[in-house]
Amino acid sequence: MKNLVLTALLAVFALVATGCATKNYVRNESAPTINKANELDDLTAKNTRDIRAVDTRAQQGIQKVNDKAGAADQKALQASQAADQANQAATQASNRVTSLTDTVVNLDNYRAVVDTTVHFDFDKSDLTPRARRALDQLGSEIPNTQHYVVVVDGNTDSVGSADYNYRLSQRRADSVIQYLVSQYNVPAYKIYVIGLGKDKPAVSNRSAKGRAENRRVDVHLMTNREQEATSAQAQTLQPTQR
Repeated sequence: MKNLVLTALLAVFALVATGCATKNYVRNESAPTINKANELDDLTAKNTRDIRAVDTRAQQGIQKVNDKAGAADQKALQASQAADQANQAATQASNRVTSLTDTVVNLDNYRAVVDTTVHFDFDKSDLTPRARRALDQLGSEIPNTQHYVVVVDGNTDSVGSADYNYRLSQRRADSVIQYLVSQYNVPAYKIYVIGLGKDKPAVSNRSAKGRAENRRVDVHLMTNREQEATSAQAQTLQPTQR
């Protein structure tokens, strides 16, 4: 009986020893694989971080390039706009010269009946009482003038840009025209008008007095010589023809 119990105990101890040995074997065999897997996980995490860092730098570089390209485009646009403005100013100046030349050619057959000049305050285009009185003197001669035209030249002093002064001289001329039309029924087709800006000073702009003299509109009431002579000749021939 004792031998049987002893044998059973030895068998149990053998099984336990075998199990421990098996666990140790499995642990020893699997440890390198687990360590390798951990190393791979660490390497994957590092590669992911590196890729993100490279991507961030790439995006920053792309943004800088885009910003520089945008700034270059903006400068190119500004340069194009400046060139367009310069071309427009040159075209306007050319048109003014052409208009003035055409006016002078068309007026070769006219003689002056009344000339007057009205002056304006600095940077103003509204008529002063003195200016209205001067226009009234000219306007009173209109009913007595046959085949007439009214030449209106707007002018400014030298203060300010050329483009602004062109517009200001045009507004001054328009004020004179509006007054003559409203007070003396001058039809539009009988009016020659041009804004000369600061291109035609009457005196030097070096003094305040000179600049005041140049803030003006010159107005000329003119009659056609040829038509005037034809009318006079017709009136002379009328008694004979009767």
